[in-house]
Amino acid sequence: MTEAIGAAQGSFDTWLSDYIGRVSADGISPNVIKSSRKLMVLDPKIHEKQSNQSEFVLTITDYLDRVVTPERVSKGRASFRNQRQILNEIAETYHVDAQAILAIWGVETDYGRVRGEHSVLSALSTLAHSGHRAAFFEGELTAALTIIQNSDIKPRDMLGSWAGAMGHGQFMPSSFLDFAVDHDQDGKRDIWSSDPTDGLASIANYLAKHGWRESQPWGIEVTLPDGFDFSLTGPEHRHSISDLNNMGLRTRDASKLPDYGEASVLCPSGATGPAFVVNHNFRVILTYNRAEAYGIAVGHLSDRLAGSRTAISRCPENLTPLTRSLMTELQTLLTKAGFDTQGADGFTGPNTRSALRDYQNHAGLIPDGFATETLLNQLRSKT
Repeated sequence: MTEAIGAAQGSFDTWLSDYIGRVSADGISPNVIKSSRKLMVLDPKIHEKQSNQSEFVLTITDYLDRVVTPERVSKGRASFRNQRQILNEIAETYHVDAQAILAIWGVETDYGRVRGEHSVLSALSTLAHSGHRAAFFEGELTAALTIIQNSDIKPRDMLGSWAGAMGHGQFMPSSFLDFAVDHDQDGKRDIWSSDPTDGLASIANYLAKHGWRESQPWGIEVTLPDGFDFSLTGPEHRHSISDLNNMGLRTRDASKLPDYGEASVLCPSGATGPAFVVNHNFRVILTYNRAEAYGIAVGHLSDRLAGSRTAISRCPENLTPLTRSLMTELQTLLTKAGFDTQGADGFTGPNTRSALRDYQNHAGLIPDGFATETLLNQLRSKT
Protein backbone atom coordinates (compact mmCIF):
# COMPACT_ATOMS: atom_id res chain seq x y z
CA MET A 1 0.00 0.00 0.00
CA THR A 2 2.80 2.43 0.91
CA GLU A 3 4.52 1.66 -2.41
CA ALA A 4 1.27 2.36 -4.32
CA ILE A 5 0.80 5.69 -2.56
CA GLY A 6 4.40 6.62 -3.26
CA ALA A 7 4.03 5.71 -6.94
CA ALA A 8 0.87 7.82 -7.24
CA GLN A 9 2.59 10.76 -5.58
CA GLY A 10 5.63 10.41 -7.83
CA SER A 11 3.44 10.30 -10.93
CA PHE A 12 1.54 13.36 -9.69
CA ASP A 13 4.74 15.31 -9.00
CA THR A 14 6.01 14.56 -12.50
CA TRP A 15 2.72 15.65 -14.08
CA LEU A 16 2.56 18.82 -11.96
CA SER A 17 6.08 19.86 -12.86
CA ASP A 18 5.27 19.44 -16.54
CA TYR A 19 1.95 21.27 -16.16
CA ILE A 20 3.50 24.24 -14.38
CA GLY A 21 6.06 24.54 -17.15
CA ARG A 22 3.31 24.63 -19.76
CA VAL A 23 1.07 27.20 -18.05
CA SER A 24 4.06 29.37 -17.20
CA ALA A 25 4.90 29.47 -20.90
CA ASP A 26 1.27 30.38 -21.62
CA GLY A 27 1.31 33.43 -19.37
CA ILE A 28 0.50 32.40 -15.79
CA SER A 29 2.85 34.55 -13.72
CA PRO A 30 5.57 33.23 -11.37
CA ASN A 31 3.84 34.95 -8.43
CA VAL A 32 0.57 33.12 -9.11
CA ILE A 33 2.43 29.80 -9.46
CA LYS A 34 4.30 30.44 -6.21
CA SER A 35 1.18 31.35 -4.22
CA SER A 36 -0.87 28.47 -5.68
CA ARG A 37 1.71 25.68 -5.80
CA LYS A 38 1.37 24.64 -2.14
CA LEU A 39 -2.37 24.03 -2.68
CA MET A 40 -1.94 22.00 -5.86
CA VAL A 41 -1.67 18.67 -4.05
CA LEU A 42 -2.93 15.13 -4.65
CA ASP A 43 -6.13 14.20 -2.80
CA PRO A 44 -6.97 10.49 -3.39
CA LYS A 45 -10.47 10.92 -1.88
CA ILE A 46 -11.49 13.06 -4.87
CA HIS A 47 -11.58 10.07 -7.25
CA GLU A 48 -13.87 8.17 -4.87
CA LYS A 49 -16.32 11.08 -4.92
CA GLN A 50 -16.13 11.25 -8.72
CA SER A 51 -17.14 7.59 -8.95
CA ASN A 52 -20.26 8.02 -6.82
CA GLN A 53 -22.17 10.96 -8.27
CA SER A 54 -25.75 10.48 -7.06
CA GLU A 55 -27.42 11.79 -10.21
CA PHE A 56 -25.93 8.86 -12.13
CA VAL A 57 -26.43 5.98 -9.65
CA LEU A 58 -29.98 6.53 -8.27
CA THR A 59 -33.42 6.07 -9.78
CA ILE A 60 -35.16 9.33 -10.58
CA THR A 61 -37.43 8.74 -7.55
CA ASP A 62 -34.52 8.26 -5.16
CA TYR A 63 -32.72 11.26 -6.59
CA LEU A 64 -35.75 13.54 -6.28
CA ASP A 65 -36.37 12.27 -2.74
CA ARG A 66 -32.85 13.39 -1.90
CA VAL A 67 -32.79 16.70 -3.79
CA VAL A 68 -36.35 18.08 -3.86
CA THR A 69 -37.35 17.56 -0.25
CA PRO A 70 -40.29 19.28 1.48
CA GLU A 71 -37.70 21.10 3.59
CA ARG A 72 -35.92 22.39 0.48
CA VAL A 73 -39.20 23.57 -1.02
CA SER A 74 -40.15 25.35 2.20
CA LYS A 75 -36.69 26.84 2.58
CA GLY A 76 -36.74 27.99 -1.05
CA ARG A 77 -40.04 29.79 -0.62
CA ALA A 78 -38.64 31.49 2.48
CA SER A 79 -35.50 32.44 0.53
CA PHE A 80 -37.66 33.98 -2.16
CA ARG A 81 -39.49 36.08 0.43
CA ASN A 82 -36.19 37.17 1.97
CA GLN A 83 -34.51 37.89 -1.39
CA ARG A 84 -37.63 39.03 -3.26
CA GLN A 85 -36.36 42.47 -4.24
CA ILE A 86 -32.98 41.37 -5.57
CA LEU A 87 -34.39 38.24 -7.24
CA ASN A 88 -37.07 40.23 -9.05
CA GLU A 89 -34.45 42.77 -10.10
CA ILE A 90 -32.15 40.03 -11.42
CA ALA A 91 -35.04 38.25 -13.16
CA GLU A 92 -36.04 41.48 -14.90
CA THR A 93 -32.45 42.32 -15.87
CA TYR A 94 -31.62 38.95 -17.40
CA HIS A 95 -35.13 37.84 -18.46
CA VAL A 96 -34.85 34.59 -16.51
CA ASP A 97 -37.58 33.33 -14.20
CA ALA A 98 -36.79 33.88 -10.51
CA GLN A 99 -37.91 30.35 -9.62
CA ALA A 100 -35.39 28.85 -12.04
CA ILE A 101 -32.58 30.89 -10.48
CA LEU A 102 -33.73 29.84 -7.02
CA ALA A 103 -34.01 26.18 -8.02
CA ILE A 104 -30.43 26.00 -9.27
CA TRP A 105 -29.24 27.82 -6.14
CA GLY A 106 -31.22 25.35 -4.02
CA VAL A 107 -30.02 22.18 -5.75
CA GLU A 108 -26.41 23.34 -5.99
CA THR A 109 -25.86 24.79 -2.51
CA ASP A 110 -29.09 24.48 -0.47
CA TYR A 111 -29.58 28.24 -0.94
CA GLY A 112 -26.01 29.11 -0.08
CA ARG A 113 -25.62 26.86 2.96
CA VAL A 114 -23.21 24.36 1.34
CA ARG A 115 -20.82 26.11 -1.03
CA GLY A 116 -17.96 23.62 -0.68
CA GLU A 117 -14.93 23.37 1.59
CA HIS A 118 -12.44 21.69 -0.75
CA SER A 119 -9.46 23.60 -2.07
CA VAL A 120 -10.39 24.07 -5.72
CA LEU A 121 -6.72 23.97 -6.68
CA SER A 122 -6.23 20.61 -4.95
CA ALA A 123 -9.41 19.11 -6.40
CA LEU A 124 -8.67 20.21 -9.95
CA SER A 125 -5.02 19.18 -9.75
CA THR A 126 -6.03 15.70 -8.63
CA LEU A 127 -8.64 15.32 -11.38
CA ALA A 128 -6.35 16.82 -14.03
CA HIS A 129 -3.57 14.39 -13.16
CA SER A 130 -5.69 11.27 -13.66
CA GLY A 131 -9.31 10.25 -13.79
CA HIS A 132 -12.41 10.62 -15.91
CA ARG A 133 -12.10 13.67 -18.23
CA ALA A 134 -8.58 14.56 -17.08
CA ALA A 135 -8.00 16.93 -20.02
CA PHE A 136 -11.17 18.83 -19.15
CA PHE A 137 -10.08 19.30 -15.55
CA GLU A 138 -6.63 20.45 -16.61
CA GLY A 139 -8.32 23.22 -18.58
CA GLU A 140 -10.38 24.12 -15.52
CA LEU A 141 -7.23 24.25 -13.39
CA THR A 142 -5.70 26.72 -15.84
CA ALA A 143 -8.90 28.78 -15.68
CA ALA A 144 -8.67 28.76 -11.86
CA LEU A 145 -5.11 30.09 -12.03
CA THR A 146 -6.34 32.77 -14.44
CA ILE A 147 -8.99 33.83 -11.93
CA ILE A 148 -6.29 34.17 -9.28
CA GLN A 149 -4.09 36.10 -11.69
CA ASN A 150 -7.03 38.46 -12.36
CA SER A 151 -7.15 39.16 -8.58
CA ASP A 152 -10.74 37.91 -8.26
CA ILE A 153 -9.79 35.79 -5.24
CA LYS A 154 -6.77 34.55 -3.30
CA PRO A 155 -5.70 30.90 -3.71
CA ARG A 156 -6.50 29.90 -0.13
CA ASP A 157 -9.99 31.40 -0.38
CA MET A 158 -10.85 29.56 -3.59
CA LEU A 159 -13.05 26.88 -2.04
CA GLY A 160 -15.64 24.70 -3.70
CA SER A 161 -16.82 21.16 -4.39
CA TRP A 162 -14.75 18.02 -4.94
CA ALA A 163 -15.05 18.74 -8.69
CA GLY A 164 -13.87 22.34 -8.44
CA ALA A 165 -17.29 24.01 -8.68
CA MET A 166 -17.38 27.27 -6.72
CA GLY A 167 -19.63 29.67 -4.90
CA HIS A 168 -23.38 30.19 -4.82
CA GLY A 169 -23.80 29.06 -8.41
CA GLN A 170 -21.21 26.27 -8.18
CA PHE A 171 -19.45 27.56 -11.27
CA MET A 172 -16.53 25.73 -12.76
CA PRO A 173 -13.64 28.18 -13.24
CA SER A 174 -14.14 28.48 -17.01
CA SER A 175 -17.82 29.26 -16.46
CA PHE A 176 -16.85 31.90 -13.90
CA LEU A 177 -14.59 33.55 -16.46
CA ASP A 178 -17.34 33.50 -19.09
CA PHE A 179 -20.51 34.20 -17.12
CA ALA A 180 -19.89 35.61 -13.62
CA VAL A 181 -21.07 39.21 -13.19
CA ASP A 182 -20.58 42.07 -10.75
CA HIS A 183 -24.27 42.76 -10.28
CA ASP A 184 -23.90 44.84 -7.11
CA GLN A 185 -21.22 46.94 -8.85
CA ASP A 186 -18.70 46.83 -6.02
CA GLY A 187 -15.82 46.24 -8.42
CA LYS A 188 -15.53 42.44 -8.16
CA ARG A 189 -17.42 39.35 -9.25
CA ASP A 190 -17.85 37.77 -5.84
CA ILE A 191 -19.68 34.44 -5.92
CA TRP A 192 -17.98 33.12 -2.75
CA SER A 193 -19.10 35.44 0.08
CA SER A 194 -22.21 35.15 2.24
CA ASP A 195 -23.92 37.83 0.12
CA PRO A 196 -25.50 35.85 -2.77
CA THR A 197 -26.22 38.82 -5.05
CA ASP A 198 -23.41 38.29 -7.57
CA GLY A 199 -23.89 34.52 -7.41
CA LEU A 200 -27.62 34.71 -8.19
CA ALA A 201 -27.05 37.22 -10.98
CA SER A 202 -24.30 35.02 -12.41
CA ILE A 203 -26.70 32.04 -12.49
CA ALA A 204 -29.22 34.21 -14.33
CA ASN A 205 -26.59 35.50 -16.75
CA TYR A 206 -25.46 31.93 -17.46
CA LEU A 207 -29.02 30.82 -18.25
CA ALA A 208 -29.69 33.91 -20.34
CA LYS A 209 -26.51 33.47 -22.38
CA HIS A 210 -27.52 29.86 -23.07
CA GLY A 211 -30.87 30.93 -24.46
CA TRP A 212 -33.34 30.75 -21.58
CA ARG A 213 -36.92 31.49 -22.69
CA GLU A 214 -38.66 33.49 -20.00
CA SER A 215 -42.04 32.23 -18.74
CA GLN A 216 -41.78 28.94 -20.63
CA PRO A 217 -41.85 25.59 -18.78
CA TRP A 218 -38.98 23.13 -18.62
CA GLY A 219 -41.21 20.15 -19.29
CA ILE A 220 -44.03 18.00 -17.99
CA GLU A 221 -44.62 14.45 -16.80
CA VAL A 222 -46.58 12.42 -19.37
CA THR A 223 -48.20 9.06 -19.94
CA LEU A 224 -47.00 6.91 -22.83
CA PRO A 225 -49.25 4.91 -25.15
CA ASP A 226 -49.15 1.11 -25.27
CA GLY A 227 -46.46 -0.09 -27.63
CA PHE A 228 -44.49 3.14 -27.41
CA ASP A 229 -41.16 3.02 -29.27
CA PHE A 230 -38.52 3.67 -26.62
CA SER A 231 -35.85 4.20 -29.25
CA LEU A 232 -37.40 7.67 -29.62
CA THR A 233 -36.41 8.70 -26.09
CA GLY A 234 -33.41 10.72 -24.96
CA PRO A 235 -32.40 14.38 -25.20
CA GLU A 236 -30.62 13.66 -28.49
CA HIS A 237 -34.01 12.99 -30.16
CA ARG A 238 -36.28 15.98 -30.80
CA HIS A 239 -39.89 15.81 -31.92
CA SER A 240 -42.66 18.22 -32.78
CA ILE A 241 -45.48 18.35 -30.24
CA SER A 242 -47.97 17.50 -32.97
CA ASP A 243 -46.06 14.28 -33.66
CA LEU A 244 -45.98 13.38 -29.97
CA ASN A 245 -49.69 14.08 -29.63
CA ASN A 246 -50.36 11.94 -32.71
CA MET A 247 -48.33 9.11 -31.14
CA GLY A 248 -50.70 9.20 -28.17
CA LEU A 249 -48.57 10.87 -25.49
CA ARG A 250 -50.72 12.77 -23.00
CA THR A 251 -50.39 14.82 -19.84
CA ARG A 252 -51.19 13.03 -16.60
CA ASP A 253 -54.75 14.41 -16.73
CA ALA A 254 -55.14 12.90 -20.24
CA SER A 255 -54.95 16.25 -22.07
CA LYS A 256 -52.97 16.84 -25.24
CA LEU A 257 -49.46 18.20 -24.77
CA PRO A 258 -48.98 21.99 -24.82
CA ASP A 259 -46.76 23.24 -27.64
CA TYR A 260 -43.55 25.05 -26.66
CA GLY A 261 -41.55 23.98 -29.69
CA GLU A 262 -39.43 20.90 -30.30
CA ALA A 263 -39.37 18.50 -27.36
CA SER A 264 -37.69 15.31 -26.21
CA VAL A 265 -39.12 12.31 -24.38
CA LEU A 266 -37.18 11.14 -21.32
CA CYS A 267 -37.55 7.91 -19.38
CA PRO A 268 -34.65 8.36 -16.94
CA SER A 269 -35.41 5.14 -15.06
CA GLY A 270 -36.60 3.07 -17.98
CA ALA A 271 -40.00 1.84 -19.11
CA THR A 272 -41.35 1.25 -15.60
CA GLY A 273 -40.45 4.71 -14.24
CA PRO A 274 -42.03 8.11 -14.91
CA ALA A 275 -41.82 9.64 -18.40
CA PHE A 276 -41.35 13.30 -19.30
CA VAL A 277 -41.61 15.54 -22.31
CA VAL A 278 -38.97 18.24 -21.95
CA ASN A 279 -38.64 21.53 -23.77
CA HIS A 280 -35.99 24.09 -24.72
CA ASN A 281 -35.44 25.36 -21.17
CA PHE A 282 -34.63 21.81 -20.02
CA ARG A 283 -31.85 21.69 -22.59
CA VAL A 284 -30.56 24.98 -21.17
CA ILE A 285 -30.51 23.46 -17.67
CA LEU A 286 -28.51 20.51 -19.02
CA THR A 287 -25.74 22.90 -20.05
CA TYR A 288 -25.36 23.58 -16.32
CA ASN A 289 -25.17 19.86 -15.49
CA ARG A 290 -25.55 17.18 -18.17
CA ALA A 291 -27.31 14.63 -15.95
CA GLU A 292 -30.96 14.18 -16.90
CA ALA A 293 -31.87 13.61 -13.24
CA TYR A 294 -30.33 16.99 -12.36
CA GLY A 295 -32.36 18.75 -15.06
CA ILE A 296 -35.60 17.13 -13.88
CA ALA A 297 -34.82 18.01 -10.24
CA VAL A 298 -34.15 21.68 -11.07
CA GLY A 299 -37.29 21.85 -13.19
CA HIS A 300 -39.47 20.13 -10.59
CA LEU A 301 -38.11 22.29 -7.77
CA SER A 302 -38.76 25.45 -9.80
CA ASP A 303 -42.38 24.31 -10.27
CA ARG A 304 -42.75 23.66 -6.54
CA LEU A 305 -41.27 27.06 -5.70
CA ALA A 306 -43.80 28.63 -8.06
CA GLY A 307 -46.60 27.00 -6.05
CA SER A 308 -47.21 23.64 -7.75
CA ARG A 309 -48.20 20.78 -5.46
CA THR A 310 -47.98 18.10 -8.14
CA ALA A 311 -45.75 15.17 -7.22
CA ILE A 312 -43.87 13.13 -9.81
CA SER A 313 -44.86 9.49 -10.17
CA ARG A 314 -42.62 7.04 -8.34
CA CYS A 315 -40.49 4.23 -9.72
CA PRO A 316 -41.16 0.63 -8.67
CA GLU A 317 -39.58 -0.17 -5.31
CA ASN A 318 -37.40 -2.98 -6.71
CA LEU A 319 -35.85 -0.87 -9.49
CA THR A 320 -32.11 -0.48 -8.90
CA PRO A 321 -29.78 1.20 -11.40
CA LEU A 322 -26.16 0.17 -11.79
CA THR A 323 -23.29 1.80 -9.96
CA ARG A 324 -20.62 3.36 -12.13
CA SER A 325 -18.28 0.38 -11.76
CA LEU A 326 -21.06 -2.04 -12.75
CA MET A 327 -22.01 0.21 -15.66
CA THR A 328 -18.41 0.07 -16.84
CA GLU A 329 -18.59 -3.72 -16.72
CA LEU A 330 -21.87 -3.67 -18.64
CA GLN A 331 -20.39 -1.43 -21.34
CA THR A 332 -17.43 -3.79 -21.68
CA LEU A 333 -19.69 -6.85 -21.95
CA LEU A 334 -22.04 -5.16 -24.44
CA THR A 335 -19.14 -4.28 -26.70
CA LYS A 336 -17.72 -7.80 -26.39
CA ALA A 337 -21.14 -9.17 -27.38
CA GLY A 338 -21.17 -7.05 -30.54
CA PHE A 339 -23.12 -4.05 -29.26
CA ASP A 340 -20.46 -1.34 -29.29
CA THR A 341 -20.81 1.36 -26.58
CA GLN A 342 -17.87 3.35 -28.00
CA GLY A 343 -15.98 3.16 -24.72
CA ALA A 344 -16.46 2.05 -21.11
CA ASP A 345 -16.52 5.03 -18.73
CA GLY A 346 -19.42 4.12 -16.42
CA PHE A 347 -21.75 6.82 -17.74
CA THR A 348 -24.89 6.24 -19.81
CA GLY A 349 -24.55 8.52 -22.83
CA PRO A 350 -26.21 8.28 -26.26
CA ASN A 351 -23.80 5.58 -27.50
CA THR A 352 -24.42 3.34 -24.50
CA ARG A 353 -28.18 3.87 -24.69
CA SER A 354 -28.13 2.93 -28.38
CA ALA A 355 -26.08 -0.21 -27.70
CA LEU A 356 -28.36 -1.16 -24.80
CA ARG A 357 -31.46 -0.78 -26.97
CA ASP A 358 -29.92 -2.87 -29.73
CA TYR A 359 -29.13 -5.61 -27.22
CA GLN A 360 -32.58 -5.39 -25.62
CA ASN A 361 -34.23 -5.70 -29.04
CA HIS A 362 -32.00 -8.67 -29.82
CA ALA A 363 -32.91 -10.32 -26.49
CA GLY A 364 -36.66 -9.65 -26.83
CA LEU A 365 -36.72 -7.07 -24.02
CA ILE A 366 -38.33 -3.64 -23.91
CA PRO A 367 -35.69 -1.42 -25.59
CA ASP A 368 -35.75 1.41 -23.05
CA GLY A 369 -31.96 1.82 -22.82
CA PHE A 370 -32.04 1.45 -19.03
CA ALA A 371 -29.42 -0.79 -17.45
CA THR A 372 -30.34 -3.05 -14.54
CA GLU A 373 -28.51 -5.74 -12.60
CA THR A 374 -30.78 -8.36 -14.20
CA LEU A 375 -29.62 -7.26 -17.64
CA LEU A 376 -25.98 -7.25 -16.48
CA ASN A 377 -26.36 -10.80 -15.16
CA GLN A 378 -27.76 -11.89 -18.52
CA LEU A 379 -24.68 -10.55 -20.25
CA ARG A 380 -22.38 -12.16 -17.66
CA SER A 381 -23.99 -15.53 -18.32
CA LYS A 382 -23.14 -15.26 -22.02
CA THR A 383 -19.39 -14.82 -21.45
